[in-house]
Amino acid sequence: MTRARWSLVTLVGVMLAILLGACGSSSDEPLIDTVTDNGVLVVGTEGTYSPFSFQGSDGDLTGYDIDVVRAVGEKLGVRVEFVQTPFDSIFAGLESGRFDLIANQVTVNDERQAKYDLSRPYTVSEGEIVARAGDTSITSLADLAGRTTAQSSTSNWAEVATDAGAQVQVVEGFVQAVTLVKDGRVDATVNDSLAIAEYFAQTGDTGVAVAAQTGDTSLQAFAARKDSGLMDQVNTALEELQDDGTLAATSERYFGSDVAVPDPQTAAATAPTAEAGATESTQELITRNLVPMLKATVTTTLPLTAISFVIGLAIALAVALARISSIRPLSLLARFYVSIVRGTPLLLQLFIVFYALPQFGVVISPFPAAVVAFSINVGGYAAEIVRAAILGVPKGQWEAAETIGMGYRTTLQRIVLPQALRTAVPPLSNTLISLVKDTSLASTILVTELLRVAQLAAAPTFDFFALYSVAAVYYWIICIVLSSVQGRLETRLDRYVAR
Repeated sequence: MTRARWSLVTLVGVMLAILLGACGSSSDEPLIDTVTDNGVLVVGTEGTYSPFSFQGSDGDLTGYDIDVVRAVGEKLGVRVEFVQTPFDSIFAGLESGRFDLIANQVTVNDERQAKYDLSRPYTVSEGEIVARAGDTSITSLADLAGRTTAQSSTSNWAEVATDAGAQVQVVEGFVQAVTLVKDGRVDATVNDSLAIAEYFAQTGDTGVAVAAQTGDTSLQAFAARKDSGLMDQVNTALEELQDDGTLAATSERYFGSDVAVPDPQTAAATAPTAEAGATESTQELITRNLVPMLKATVTTTLPLTAISFVIGLAIALAVALARISSIRPLSLLARFYVSIVRGTPLLLQLFIVFYALPQFGVVISPFPAAVVAFSINVGGYAAEIVRAAILGVPKGQWEAAETIGMGYRTTLQRIVLPQALRTAVPPLSNTLISLVKDTSLASTILVTELLRVAQLAAAPTFDFFALYSVAAVYYWIICIVLSSVQGRLETRLDRYVAR
């Protein structure tokens, strides 16, 4: 009872810390003073979003946004440093102070105006819908109703697709979205016309095509934390770059036309609105998402963990027995399997199963694909645990069983494996606990598990700290429960050990 009360008190303390941290205020010191004093402007960007931000042939960052923000840095008299981060994490990185400014085609909308400081727009473009080549069922934005699209969760295009009635599957970038469209996993993706044109120019991809325009014009701007004091000087720099022709020349270099915002009236679109609508408090946001996050935990995270672990254990036992087999080719094959699994990242294994296999005609749905990848991974790691546990059983046990006429299979079932189980329980429990946390990676292949629900809830509100912390508490509770079960199981197995 004491232990249970202590866990409850700790949990309440963590939840209070989350609320206090989410509601806390940041420093009142203007960011512009820090940037000027240090002589460095730290900029967050993807580095994978051609032609705006990407790696050049020399390995250095280049692109339209990169050149524009560097020119802004020169006007400010500071050096620009870049921090590369996925777009879905870029606003969280800004909030946490990892960089001062975002330069990554941030589309201007009401939510971002309310949450961040936005510069005057420096790019104007149109929205387009990309579908599979030959798909004539999508001819307008309205045709997305009831269909699935692939979008970055924090992008403006995700909101456009959602407002049109589409079900949005979250991906990290445009290339992944196009891949899902070609594989038939989603119906379409919505994105910037400039990025789409660059994709076709670079790849010559004939598997997808522009199906329709969204009918709206989007403006892109730099973003900084609210009340940063940075935008007055950034806007002045952008105006000077517009007047001296730098923006037009940069546009011509990357797009062959001038995509810079043409006039001051259009540039004024980022001015704050006179009246701000009612915003949801952090407490209300957490309360509203507690049940959806719990549902995702119960219906997806836990089943994914359980199924993958059971299948993984079966693989592990087979591989472990193969490893200790006297048949050398079988032993070498098992050793190779373990080496591959332990020598490659789990995220890469997920991507191979989900994104690479379709190139060979093997298309697996998100949840089964996650089960396959996690089971293979668990099998590789748990195989060494099971092998060590089996070898830990004294050789005399095998000899005694053989003396009384037991065969290999019977000896394993009745003598060796029951003894090996006690030795294997603690490390296998650690593997299970690690698997619970590793299931968060399934969010990268469209599995709507706990972390994905937290990401989707945080995307429109940009309140990443609160929702990610709640997700962390859910994972923590699961691990506490599993640790408790592990302790009880070890105690039970100890009763059969001779003293």
